[in-house]
Amino acid sequence: MTISKSPRRRSLLKGAAVAAGAMSAPMVSMAQTTSLRFQSTWPAKDIFHEYAQDFAKKVNDMAGNRLKIEVLPAGSVVPAFQLLDAVAKGTLDGGHGVVAYWYGKNSALALWGSGPGYGMDANMVLAWHNYGGGKALIEEIYKSLNLDVVSYLYGPMPTQPLGWFKKPVARVEDMKGLKFRTVGLAVDVFTDMGTAVNPLPGGEIVPALDRGLIDAAEFNNASSDRVLGFPDVAKNCMLQSFHQSGEQFEVLFNKGKLAALPADLKAIIDYAVQAASADMSWKAIQRNSQDYIELKKAGIKFYKTPDAILRAQLASWDKTVAKKAAENPMFKKVLDSQKAFAERAGQWHNDYTVDFKMAYNHYFGSGAKKS
Repeated sequence: MTISKSPRRRSLLKGAAVAAGAMSAPMVSMAQTTSLRFQSTWPAKDIFHEYAQDFAKKVNDMAGNRLKIEVLPAGSVVPAFQLLDAVAKGTLDGGHGVVAYWYGKNSALALWGSGPGYGMDANMVLAWHNYGGGKALIEEIYKSLNLDVVSYLYGPMPTQPLGWFKKPVARVEDMKGLKFRTVGLAVDVFTDMGTAVNPLPGGEIVPALDRGLIDAAEFNNASSDRVLGFPDVAKNCMLQSFHQSGEQFEVLFNKGKLAALPADLKAIIDYAVQAASADMSWKAIQRNSQDYIELKKAGIKFYKTPDAILRAQLASWDKTVAKKAAENPMFKKVLDSQKAFAERAGQWHNDYTVDFKMAYNHYFGSGAKKS
């Protein structure tokens, strides 16, 4: 027996089929794109600005068309050292720089970049920040300064050179009277060592060195130093220093702009920071080692900073932090937290870590067997 469907029943079935098809079809997002304007504290050609763009790309790729971060180079909206205030006020939605640049706001902020770091390298300082109390402390400092920002620290930097010199230094006495560029707490450390310090922003260093306004300067790494033009104005680079041996980058967001984002986009930003931190450290090894070779080919002379100067840095650091801690309770609070973490983590690191120089020299040193 054949049962025929009534016209009304056929109409209902057809409507249900259309509805089911619509539900199974891909949904087209009608969400609007939230655009955030960032500025870095770096010149456009610097690898540091590239790192800032790398972070933004990770966020943009994961967020699809819902969030887009655009990163402008230093000076596009405000000078490099005015970035923090611009983000706090909402002139910029965010930025990329280093905490040491805000040293003038509160001296304790320099402890996230200036050394010695009590034997910790940059990655260990980040471990302290994320798991040893540093994150809560920097939030406390920014809150006390009425700065409506959210700070993400990432990207452990390789140990920075003592710097570029018109003439190499061999003794502690050679540092006295030297017109020298540095930033952060290193200003006080080198001042105690007798240098005449000028804390110039990145883009102004090489012109000042070229014109003889300064005798020597530090910036950061082989890749940045090379592209910024240091080899054109100085032919001597002193490697190894404690003055900025544990620095990292900072991504800043205007607090209101970040708070307005939905939870999933905030999570994307959190994980983009972590991903960019790892990627940056890998890229730094690749690019810095390549540019180090190119600098040697260009005739740059590299010297190890004498141990006497390194010890003098530590002695000046001790005097500097004792004075700052007496003047600023927050400085002492950060210092005590960092030192406690360093004592525990440093012992573990030193006891467990093998001497990689031994293996390197075995295979590539002057006495290595050539295959």
